[in-house]
Amino acid sequence: MVELIGVRVLVTGGAGFIGSHLVDRLSQQKCKIIVYDNFDPFYTGKEDNIKHHFGNRNFRLIKGDILDFETLCSAMKGVDIVFHEAAQAGVGYSMENPHKTHMVNVTGTLNVLRAAKKQGVEKVISASSSSVYGIPEHLPMREEHPTKPLSIYGASKLAAEAYCHLFYKLFGLNTVSLRYFTVYGERNRPDMAVFKFTKLIFEGKPPIIYGDGSQTRDFTYVNDIVKGTILAAEKDDIGGEPFNLGGGVQTTVNDLLNQLLRLIGKQDIIPVYDKPRPEDMPHTLADISKARKMLGYAPSTALEEGLRRFVSWYKERKASSSA
Repeated sequence: MVELIGVRVLVTGGAGFIGSHLVDRLSQQKCKIIVYDNFDPFYTGKEDNIKHHFGNRNFRLIKGDILDFETLCSAMKGVDIVFHEAAQAGVGYSMENPHKTHMVNVTGTLNVLRAAKKQGVEKVISASSSSVYGIPEHLPMREEHPTKPLSIYGASKLAAEAYCHLFYKLFGLNTVSLRYFTVYGERNRPDMAVFKFTKLIFEGKPPIIYGDGSQTRDFTYVNDIVKGTILAAEKDDIGGEPFNLGGGVQTTVNDLLNQLLRLIGKQDIIPVYDKPRPEDMPHTLADISKARKMLGYAPSTALEEGLRRFVSWYKERKASSSA
C-alpha cells in the first residue's frame, strides 16, 4: 500500500457531494488535484463546495463534460490516478430520464476509461452503487450477491462496472469499482432523503415517505466513504475488483426520520405516507468484510453523529443564505 502524497489526481464530478469531500481529503495529502466537472443544473450550488480551494496552487478546475472525450483526454495528461465520481444520480430521476442516465453513467464511464488508457493513467477508482443489487436474496449483501437492478440508474451503474472490469482484463488498466451504500452528510444532494426530510422539517412541513417506512437502508457517512475510496487507490493488486463501502448498520426510513425530528426539535411533525415506488430497493445492508480485509476499511461514524453534523451544516447554510 502506497500513501497518496503529492500524487497527481483527476476527480471527475469533483465539485459534487462526494467528489468535493474527496478533494478536501486529497488536498490535505498534498496531492496535485484536477477537478473535472460540468456543473450540470441537476442541482445548483456546487461551486460553493470547492471555492475554498481556488487559492491552492495544487488545485485546478476544468469545466468539462465526461461526454466530451477530447477535452477529457486532454485533462488526463500526466495524471497518475483518476477518481471517477461524475454521474447522473437519482433512482427516480433515471426512470423519467433514461437516455441521459445511460449516456452519462455508461458512455461517460467508457470515455473515462478510454482516456485513462490513452494517457497511461495508473489507476481508475470508479464510484458504483448498491443499486446494482436489486431485491436482496440475503442480507447483508456480499459482492457475490446477484445483480438484478430495479432502476435505470442501477442498470447504468452495473454496465459501468462491466466496462471497468473489461478494461482491466483486456487492457491491463487498473480499475476498481466501489459500491457506495446510501451516502449522506454535509453538502448532500437536495434530492436525497436526509436533505429532503431536513428541509421539510425546518419548514414545518410533513416529509413524504414512499411505502410504510419499514424499508431499510445502510446509511453511510460521507467521510467514511472518502476514507474507503482513498484506501482503494492506495492498495495494490486489487484491479478489476468490486467492493462494498457501507456503514454496516441497517436503519428503517421511519427511524431515520425520527432521529432527524428529535435532532431538530420538531417531534410533532407527522410524515405523509405514499405508495411505494417499484424502482426503490426494499432493503440494503452492506457486507463490508471484503473491504475491511483487503483495504483496511473501517467506518467509524454512527448515524446519530453523522445526522447531527448534517443538521448543523444545514442550519449554517440556511442562516448564510438568508443573511
